Amino acid sequence: MKAKPEKLAPVDGTFSATQLKIILAAEKLFASTSIESASLREIAAAAEQRNHYAVQYHFGSRDGLVRAVFAHRMFQMEERRGAMLAEIERTGRLHEARALLEVLFLPQLELQKADGNRSYGSFLCQYLLRERWAAYGDFGIPSPPNLDRLLTLIKERFDHLPEAVAQRRIVSGSLVFLSILATYVDEHGEERTLEGEESFNEALNDTLMQIEAGLFMPKATVDITRKQTALS
Repeated sequence: MKAKPEKLAPVDGTFSATQLKIILAAEKLFASTSIESASLREIAAAAEQRNHYAVQYHFGSRDGLVRAVFAHRMFQMEERRGAMLAEIERTGRLHEARALLEVLFLPQLELQKADGNRSYGSFLCQYLLRERWAAYGDFGIPSPPNLDRLLTLIKERFDHLPEAVAQRRIVSGSLVFLSILATYVDEHGEERTLEGEESFNEALNDTLMQIEAGLFMPKATVDITRKQTALS
């Protein structure tokens, strides 16, 4: 008997009301425990589904559900990213590194505020660390058009890097940005200033500068492991 083909997240980001309930319940449980430890039955129950196998019915498997959560969030940010791309193109900043990074990252802050929780940031950290995509711009689903265009524009600045290195740097930069959500955004999605420390905006600006410097620097040529061995 042939296994049923795994269901894939819709490429246009459209989901039924039931699927959305499961997606949002899964994201919260993944964030509070982990992607691997939250049971599919637990997710179905949290989504108020009587059928214990609702996740399998709608998404095929845990991996199918995980990709659906990611797809839902990426398509949520599509309209905002499109507007931001249009604006930096209008103002002649379409090829500025900082402008492109703002389009990539800042819509995530608006997503946090809209949802009123930090589940997205925690989930995305796990998602990025869970997989190993060597191809640049491959994150497990077909990229929405505006995100795809954005990644292409960023890739133009990566001509000096092998594709796998460019992909690793995008993932690393994303994880650095997500640390802002974990540290400076509270459980209600509101920005906060830590006592005796910099404000959210100061931290955000410094982090974007850090990511920009790290993303586009020349590839290191020194073998640190061998250098350390020689010194020991």
